[in-house]
Amino acid sequence: MNFLTIGHRGVMGVEPENTLRSFVAAQHAGLDLIELDLHLSKDGALVVMHDAEVDRTTDGSGPIAEKTLAELRQLDAGRGERVPVFEEVLDALTTPLQAEIKDVAAARALAEVMHRRDLVGQVEVSSFHDEAIDEIARLVPGARTALIASRYGTDVVDRAVDVGAATVCLNIRRLTLEVVERARKADLRIIGWVVNTQDQLRLVRALGLDGATTDYPEIKRTGRFTA
Repeated sequence: MNFLTIGHRGVMGVEPENTLRSFVAAQHAGLDLIELDLHLSKDGALVVMHDAEVDRTTDGSGPIAEKTLAELRQLDAGRGERVPVFEEVLDALTTPLQAEIKDVAAARALAEVMHRRDLVGQVEVSSFHDEAIDEIARLVPGARTALIASRYGTDVVDRAVDVGAATVCLNIRRLTLEVVERARKADLRIIGWVVNTQDQLRLVRALGLDGATTDYPEIKRTGRFTA
């Protein structure tokens, strides 16, 4: 099986995260999958941003949910980039996407776009929240889903199985051989995050993971040579 390299919010180590500039750079670098984050604006647009507030990644302040798309468009998301909506990313890229949703409301909005644009084969849906994965599975039969976990034990495998996720995306700082073995017994794909150094890459390869989420495109080039 090929080792997957996933661009974290594009290539956020070198470009402004979750911007078209970052996503296009990730595609040009040949990353296998591009990860992004989705929130709903006040008027229901699927906005690509990680935090619930705009403060950290733009020159604005306040919650995304309290701003219209037009208001969000006025913000600088880094190097003159504007805050994109999900559909713009789809139009700009051919690389498959991993879309992280934060709640059930975002799951419903994403499901609508996935049906309208026939995205089951192009978009894997991920979330920290079991109920959001459940909702996508209910609304988009056949959708590929991934459960993300930061603080976890072997219970993360049971949670993934319960919601029908095919993949677990796990914080490598908590990763143990016991968790990996249990996930393998459940036939789950395992992605490690965030892998930004050669030591971290050697760890995930030694544990036999299926892929790594990274901030830097260089991990793609070196990953194929690291056993």
